[in-house]
Amino acid sequence: MSNELIINSTQSGCRIALLKNKNLVEFHHDNDESKFKVGDIYLGTVKKIVPGLNAAFVDIGYEKDAFLHYLDLGPQIKSLNKYTKQALTNKHNTGGLGKFKNENDINKLGKMSQVLTKGQKILVQVVKEPISTKGPRLTCELSIAGRYMVLVPFSNAINVSKKITDGEERKRLLRLISSIKPENFGVIIRTVAKTKNVGELDKDLRNLHDTWIDGMKRLHQLNPRDKVIGEVSRASSLLRDILNESFDSVVSDDKEIHEEIKSFIQKIAPEKEKIAKLYNGKAKIFESFGIEKQMKSLFGKSVSLPKGGYLIIEHTEALHVIDVNSGNKSNAGEDQEATAMMVNMEAAKEVARQLRLRDMGGIIVIDFIDMRKAENKKQLYQFMREIMSEDRAKNTILPLTKFGLMQITRQRVRPELSIATREVCPTCGGTGKVSATILVSDQIEKNMEYILSTQNEKGVTIAVHPFLQAYFTQGIFSKRWQWYRKFHTWVKIEKDSSLGLSDYTFYNKQGEEIELKA
Repeated sequence: MSNELIINSTQSGCRIALLKNKNLVEFHHDNDESKFKVGDIYLGTVKKIVPGLNAAFVDIGYEKDAFLHYLDLGPQIKSLNKYTKQALTNKHNTGGLGKFKNENDINKLGKMSQVLTKGQKILVQVVKEPISTKGPRLTCELSIAGRYMVLVPFSNAINVSKKITDGEERKRLLRLISSIKPENFGVIIRTVAKTKNVGELDKDLRNLHDTWIDGMKRLHQLNPRDKVIGEVSRASSLLRDILNESFDSVVSDDKEIHEEIKSFIQKIAPEKEKIAKLYNGKAKIFESFGIEKQMKSLFGKSVSLPKGGYLIIEHTEALHVIDVNSGNKSNAGEDQEATAMMVNMEAAKEVARQLRLRDMGGIIVIDFIDMRKAENKKQLYQFMREIMSEDRAKNTILPLTKFGLMQITRQRVRPELSIATREVCPTCGGTGKVSATILVSDQIEKNMEYILSTQNEKGVTIAVHPFLQAYFTQGIFSKRWQWYRKFHTWVKIEKDSSLGLSDYTFYNKQGEEIELKA
């Protein structure tokens, strides 16, 4: 099984696609403008305490105040507040917690007004990004995630991932971490730490400790709303969480991103440094790997299944509904129950993929095709649990109801991804009236003449629909060859299936879009 991470740099950030056996399973858009990522630690100001909710609203710089519930304060909130106050006044400027004396834990059934006051400066961490009309969700139980473990300040507990079931291995990891962890820090040992030696674990732990120290040392220089410790980029966090032996390559089309990924891999898994590759192909990277086409077919309201049948995916404010249909699927040699079972199993696999791909969270209800046999329903339920175990988001799955409905809850930490798969007709612009598309080649040639003759541009590239690219380049005496005869310069023509039939874009030698005259 092969895994590939493909990173496409854009003007607004970068697009990240995770491929499993060449199939798209996760897609992320890491927007440069998007702040408040999960894991970011901010210096916030308490704006309002709401006794009825037993919560507080905290200003961390978002247009709406972030939400902090009493249960998200954590037992050590008094220690955190004491430390923050000392660090802000530069009384505790080393960043370490070795000599810091912890306060008593708070009461789980206490009130927010007993712990926080309006206008107080506190350290908070984003656990859920702004979604719809809601601001970010916060916690005061700070943690810094690494490759093999998670560092938790103001605690001394060491916990091992439940997925490590070997008793001897659990004891070995507990013994190792107990001997190397910094004083007054707790540690959560991740599943990937299994069988790792003390050198690798110690290196990861030191990196996490240094990140905390660096953030705390400069706390007294920061203003409210400032970010204290930032989470790594989306691409790096993906690698940190899922990098394993099955990864074949991490390909990016930007040199800066390539160097960042290379250094990150060198930091967390030096033996896999060679999987970081820089893409230099002529076609766009998403076109080359077939991602653009997959995105168009996978993000629509209707999603086809490989062996027949299809899903209808509807989104509402309260929940997501997925309807499984067999379509014109029919197996003459099998009964209705066998056909329903086969389509349902196929649909379950695609549903699990869609949940990861679109990052759907909250309540999901799936209407499978009705089956009569109890053993088939049980088998479908077990299969769904098995394939959902690969999902990194926390989820809970309930068995099928009498109506053939399966209910799933999935952790939602960021807005659901939505990609428009329906396009306005490039010919009529949505009016329903068709203009003469045959004139598109004349329009391109007219703009070409202006760019090459009047603006005197060199090394021009034009991106067009694949049909137009074939029209301009095929044949001995192609249109491109005629342009060369006319303008005495070679024009590079790239195909881009995301463009409409009559859409086109000109780029200069530096890869910047050329503004066309009106």
